[in-house]
Amino acid sequence: MSIELESKIEGLLFYKGEDMTIKKLSELLGASEAEVEEGLKKLEQSLMGRGLVLVRKDDSVVLGITGELSSLIESIRKEEIAKELSKASLETLSIVLYKNGIARSEIDYIRGVNSSFILRNLLVRGLVEKIVDPKDSRRMLYRPTFDTLSYMGITSIDQLPNYAEVVASLTGVINQNENND
Repeated sequence: MSIELESKIEGLLFYKGEDMTIKKLSELLGASEAEVEEGLKKLEQSLMGRGLVLVRKDDSVVLGITGELSSLIESIRKEEIAKELSKASLETLSIVLYKNGIARSEIDYIRGVNSSFILRNLLVRGLVEKIVDPKDSRRMLYRPTFDTLSYMGITSIDQLPNYAEVVASLTGVINQNENND
């Protein structure tokens, strides 16, 4: 039994946890953009009356939460923000702080695990932000927010403890990964 295109789209959007362009979905799925559009229409229909919705903006789509759940999600979000940061969150935030612009794949490689959920929580808390990679507009980078730096009492990233040594170590790990590819 073959999985339907709309189910593949749903799986990809769930896995990525961020918006994707129609073109990128088309490339990944080996389908035409018209086929992807048709799959998106079917997915929208199958999500009706459920907790998820398909959100469209320009030529991008993302899975979102239905409006009826907004107050519940907001209360959970407030609770998450009020919690202390976990060891994994602190580890991820440290990597973002020292690299001051790093791709999720590089964070995943350094940590040895998928960091999507942790990064989402750090984004929700306003501790990190996503920016377009100036070297490759198809890639997003994570960097600390001004609020994070202010909270830490520093005015510049290079004021972090052992800044040069830690950056050199992280860069070495990332370069080693790139050489192994």
